[in-house]
Amino acid sequence: MITINAQKTEIKYLSGTDASCSLKWDFFCTDGRNSGQWTKIDVPSNWELEGFGTYNYGHDWRNEEIELGKEHGLYRYEFDVPGEWKAKTINIVFDGSMTDTEVKINGKPAGEIHQGAFYRFKYDISKLLKYDTANLLEVDVAKHSSNESVNKAEREADFWIFGGIFRPVFLEVLPQIHINRAAINAKADGSFNILVEVNNSKSDYTIFVDLFELKGNKIGETVFAKIEKDVSSKMISGKFDRVKSWNPEWPNLYNMKITLKKGNETLHQLTERIGFRTVELREHDGFYINGEKVVFKGVNRHSFWPETGRALSEANHLQDIRLMKEMNMNAVRCSHYVPDKRFLELCDSLGLFVLDEITGWQDGYDTIVGPKLIKETVLRDENHPSVVIWDHGNEGGWDFANEKWLSFWDIQDRPVLCPWLLHNGVDTHHYPEFDYSIGRFVFGNDPFMPTEFLHGLYDGGHGAGLEELWRSYQSSPLLAGAFLWAFADEAVLRKDKPGTVFDADGNHAPDGILGPHREKEGSFYTVKEIWSPIQVQPVTINRKWSRKLFLRNEFIYTNLKDCAFSWKALKTEIGHPVQIVNGFGSVTSPEAFPGETAMILINCEEALKTADIFQFTALDPHGNELYTWSWPVVQPEDLADEFLRRIEPVNSEILILESRDEVVATAAGVEISFSKKDGRLISVKNHKGNVSFSGGPVSVGLQSEPIETAWKKDEAGNFMFKIASKGYPEKVIWKLLRNGLLYLEASPLRRGNELNFVGLTFNYPEENCKAVKWMGRGPYRVWKNRMKGSNIGVWEKEYNNTITGESFNKLIYPEFKGYHGNLFWAILETTESDFTVISETPNLYFRLFTPGKPQYVAGGTYPPFPNGDISFLYEIPGIGTKFKIEDQLGYKSQKGTFSSHSGDDLYPIKLWFDFREYNKNMK
Repeated sequence: MITINAQKTEIKYLSGTDASCSLKWDFFCTDGRNSGQWTKIDVPSNWELEGFGTYNYGHDWRNEEIELGKEHGLYRYEFDVPGEWKAKTINIVFDGSMTDTEVKINGKPAGEIHQGAFYRFKYDISKLLKYDTANLLEVDVAKHSSNESVNKAEREADFWIFGGIFRPVFLEVLPQIHINRAAINAKADGSFNILVEVNNSKSDYTIFVDLFELKGNKIGETVFAKIEKDVSSKMISGKFDRVKSWNPEWPNLYNMKITLKKGNETLHQLTERIGFRTVELREHDGFYINGEKVVFKGVNRHSFWPETGRALSEANHLQDIRLMKEMNMNAVRCSHYVPDKRFLELCDSLGLFVLDEITGWQDGYDTIVGPKLIKETVLRDENHPSVVIWDHGNEGGWDFANEKWLSFWDIQDRPVLCPWLLHNGVDTHHYPEFDYSIGRFVFGNDPFMPTEFLHGLYDGGHGAGLEELWRSYQSSPLLAGAFLWAFADEAVLRKDKPGTVFDADGNHAPDGILGPHREKEGSFYTVKEIWSPIQVQPVTINRKWSRKLFLRNEFIYTNLKDCAFSWKALKTEIGHPVQIVNGFGSVTSPEAFPGETAMILINCEEALKTADIFQFTALDPHGNELYTWSWPVVQPEDLADEFLRRIEPVNSEILILESRDEVVATAAGVEISFSKKDGRLISVKNHKGNVSFSGGPVSVGLQSEPIETAWKKDEAGNFMFKIASKGYPEKVIWKLLRNGLLYLEASPLRRGNELNFVGLTFNYPEENCKAVKWMGRGPYRVWKNRMKGSNIGVWEKEYNNTITGESFNKLIYPEFKGYHGNLFWAILETTESDFTVISETPNLYFRLFTPGKPQYVAGGTYPPFPNGDISFLYEIPGIGTKFKIEDQLGYKSQKGTFSSHSGDDLYPIKLWFDFREYNKNMK
C-alpha cells in the first residue's frame, strides 16, 4: 500500500522487511535442535534453517521410522509506540506464520489463534498497547495445527514442512476514521467499480477517486460519491478515458488515489497500484483477457530458497520472475499456497498472469477454517491485475462447500479452478499423456489447461516431449494453456547434518527446470524456443537460400512491428572455438498482428557465400531476447573437405608390422594397432605417447558378427583395413593416410526396429578427460525428444560429473556427459594427448560417456546408453518423466524404426580421427 497524504496509513515493521533484511527476536524452541533455551532468531525466517527444531518433508507422516517434529516456537519482541498514535487504529499484521499462531500484547491475547500457514492476518491491538513506553509482543507458533484439516491441507503435502514466522510482521497505523477496504475492479476500457468500506458509519462521507500515471501525471477528472450515514460500504463506479490496459506483454500500471472526506476534512487517503484489465471465461471456448483469447504458458512455482526455506527476499522474487520471462512464459501458478505480497507486486509490474492458490495439496480445509483463509486471500490480493484466476486447492485439496466464498468476496468474480479437475468449465487434468483422451482435451468440448504438466524429475520432462504435445494442443481452439511442474528443484540446506548437504527428499522435490539456486538445465532453453511468441517457420538455409524467413506472431497483444530482428553469418574453423562474424545486420520489422505470419527478406547474400552458420535473433518490444535460432549453412562433409585441404602432404612411407593377433601401421608419428580378428582398435600412439582411444568400432543397437578381415596398402600408399560382418554394419573400412590421419567408413544402416540407439562405439577412460570443444548442437546435451533449445554452434565445456537434479553440492551445467546432436567435429582435451574427430555424416549424434544414475529413478527419467564411452549414432532415445515413460509423450519420443530399399543412397558413418600430437598447429 502506497501512502501520499498526511492522513495516511503508516507502516512500522517489527520484523525485517524480507529474508535478506531480517531482525533478531528472542526465541525459544520447545523440541528438536537447540531447544529448551531462550536465544535469538532472525525474523522473518523458518526456524529449521536457523538451526532449530526438526526437518520434515510433507510425506514423513506416512513413515513411522521418521520423527515428525511438532515443536512450537516461542517469540518475544519489545517495541515502542509513540503517544501521538493514541487516537489511531493500530493493527498488528502477520504476512505468514507456520502454522497455528497465538499472539499476545503485554500479556493479553490479541485475538483468536490464527490457523493456516500462508495467509496475512491481523489484530486490532489499539486497546492493548502502552504509549510512549515499551510493549511486549509474544507469539506462540505451533508447527502443526490443532485443526486436523489444516494439517492435511498443509502439513501432509508433497513439499517441505517448515515452522516459523517466515514473512514480515508490522504495525498498520490508521486514522481513527478510515477506509477498511477498497476493492477495485478496473476494466480494460477504463471503467471501474470500487467497493469502499469504512470503519465508522456515524456520519456522511465523500469518497474521491483520482488516477495518476506512475510518473505522477493526473488522468482524467476526479470521480466522487457520497456514503450516507449508517452505511458502512459503497460501490463506486466511474470511467477514465485513454487508459492503457494491463497485460503481461504491456504491463501498464497506474496509481489510484482514494480519499475519504467528511465535509472538507480529509480523514484518510490511500493509493493502490492497479492495472485496467478484463477477465472472462467463456463457456466451451476459453479465457479472454481484455477481449483477446489467452493461452497461458506457465510454470508451477514454490516459494523456496535452499538457505532460507520459504522466507524469501526481493532478489529471490525478481530472479524467479525474470527467469520465467526469459523462458517466454506469460503465467505462473503459485503452488500450493498464496505467495508473498511482493511477488505479486512484481508480477504486476514485470508482467505475468498469476493463478493464486488456496492451500490444499490433496486434502482441503474444513468449513470452519477454509472460509476465513479464503477471505484473507481475496482481501489481500484482490487488487493485483496479475491475479486472473483463483485456484481452490490442488488434486483433491478442496471442500466444495468453501468454493462459494471466493466469488462472495471477489468483486471481480475471477474464474475459480480446482486443479486436476474438469470443473467450472475448464479441464485441468494433470500429466496427460500424448494420446489423452476420449472426449477431453483436443477431443473435448471444454477449454483445457493442465495445471501440472510434464513432471520435470531430474533431466526428464519439461522440454522433452513439449514440442509435440504443444503442437498437438495448438491444433485445438480449446487450448487454454499449460503449467509445467516445476520451476526449481526444492533442495533445502540441511543444517542438522555435517558438512554442506542439500536434500531434495529423494525424488520428491528435484523437479525443476532450474536447480535450487536457479542453475539452468537444458530444458530451460527448450521451453524458451518452443514458447517463443515469435516462431520461425521450418526452413533449410544453405548458400543458395532465398533469404526469406516466415515469422508467425504468437503474441497475444503485440504487433511484430514493435519487435526488433537481427542476423549474423559466422565462419568456423575445425579445432578453433572462435566463430568469426562474416556479416551481420538488422531487419526491418514487418507488420503482423497476433496470429498472422509475415515474410522478411534478409540482406545476407554476400555473407552467406563463405559462412558456415547463420543466426537470427528476435527481441521483444522491451529489448529482451525472445530467441536466437541458428542453422548450419554447410554439410559436415564440406567442413571435413575444407579441413583435409589444409593438411600438408606427407611423402613418408607407412610402416606395417604384424604379429599373431594384430597389425600395427605407423604413419607421420601415429601408430595404430588393429585386431586381426575383428578390425577393432587395440591401441593408438603418437609422439607424446599413448592415446587410450580403443575397442571400436563396436556395433550398438543391432547385432554384428565379424566374418572376414583383410588389410593392404592402396595405390597411394595408404594403409587399408576392411571388415565384413554379419549384421550391422555389413562393411567397415579403416584407412590410415600417409599424413597420419585415420579414416573410418561404416556401411549405412539398412533396417532396424524398436531401436533405443544404433551406431558405433569406442572406449576411452573417462578419468583422462579434461574438456571438449565441438561444432554441433549445444551447449547442452540432447535427447531424441528434446532437440529444441540446442543450437548449432561451436561450443566448449570442461569435464564434470553432474547428475541432473541431484549433484546439488557441485551442480555444474551444462552436463558434460550424454548425447550431443548434429556432430560436425569435436576435440577431446585429455591428460594424454588431445585428439580430433571429424564427421562427414549429417545428423550424427555424438555420445560422451554415460551420465551417473540418479539414486531415485522413477518413470522414464533414466534412458539407456550404449556400451563403451564415446559413440557415433544415428539414433538416440527420448527421455520420459516421473510419471510417464518416453513413448507416452508423442511420436518423437518413440523408439526408432528404419527401413530401406535396394538402391537407396543412404548415409554411411564417415569419420576422420586426428591423433597427431601436433594437430593444433595445422595450417
